[in-house]
Amino acid sequence: MEENNVAVYLFTGFLESGKTQFIQKTVCGNESFNNGQRTVLIVCEEGIEEYDEEELAKANTVVRVIEDKEDLTPETLERFYTETNAERVIIEYNGMWLINDLFEALPEDWMIYQILNFTDATTFLSYNQNMRSLVVDKLNMCELNVFNRVDKATMDKMEFHKIVRGVSRRTQIAYEYTDGTGEYDDIEDPLPFDVTADHIVVDDRDFALWYRDIGEEPKKYDGKTISFKAAAMGNPKFPKGVIALGRQIMTCCVEDIQFCWYVTLHDQPLPDKPQWFNATVKAAYKWHKMYRGKGPVLTVVSLDPCDPPEQQVATFY
Repeated sequence: MEENNVAVYLFTGFLESGKTQFIQKTVCGNESFNNGQRTVLIVCEEGIEEYDEEELAKANTVVRVIEDKEDLTPETLERFYTETNAERVIIEYNGMWLINDLFEALPEDWMIYQILNFTDATTFLSYNQNMRSLVVDKLNMCELNVFNRVDKATMDKMEFHKIVRGVSRRTQIAYEYTDGTGEYDDIEDPLPFDVTADHIVVDDRDFALWYRDIGEEPKKYDGKTISFKAAAMGNPKFPKGVIALGRQIMTCCVEDIQFCWYVTLHDQPLPDKPQWFNATVKAAYKWHKMYRGKGPVLTVVSLDPCDPPEQQVATFY
């Protein structure tokens, strides 16, 4: 992070998920986190548990509150930062608001340094069933998801693990048990295809997993040859020699199905309507202007027309 950027520590999760208690303990009792920097704690929802502002003040931390989403603006955030003479920012975010709304509201020189998500294990499955898109929104962005209030005797750890891994393979998982102990999730998640092979073959049912994995860890695919079934099409707005190669993917629910693709280089023009192919490509991790940075760039080795897969919308199982 550049010296002039403002470090932002973001804590997400639904109401009564344990965010407030964790932030209070971390700011007031963790010397490795609190080295005396003046901090503004911006609270976007107020639950039953309240902050002890006197203790926070001893830790050089002041609280500011945003009650309405309409007030989540760059001007408001900058004002809080300036009037408190802060050196860094902690945000306790409202679980009912989308993460992207916050990203759009951050002042230009603010940079997210860390995202932690907190989850009440006793209500998680219900939230996942009834507010799946909000659950996915938080799990997709966080570095660590903490399940708290976990009952060792009744919790099916694998069920919780699979839900998180269905959204992100990068997110670390921790469990805080009701008996006061805790542990990190150590369940291994081998990919269903061999990423160590020079030629990787991705089955139809595994396309979404591959798509996400190459997006999260593009360097490990650099120089690899990859074969999969996908839809390809051109677009008059694309640079010459670029096509879209991908599939529709359902990230959380039917309403969120979208065509997901990576920049693909091909010397033959294609119609602007998708057609199905058995594709073989060479992957590279490099800069491309359509990404405005580095990302997975695929070069076509072969495109052989084929029938659509039995399940045309790819899922994360």
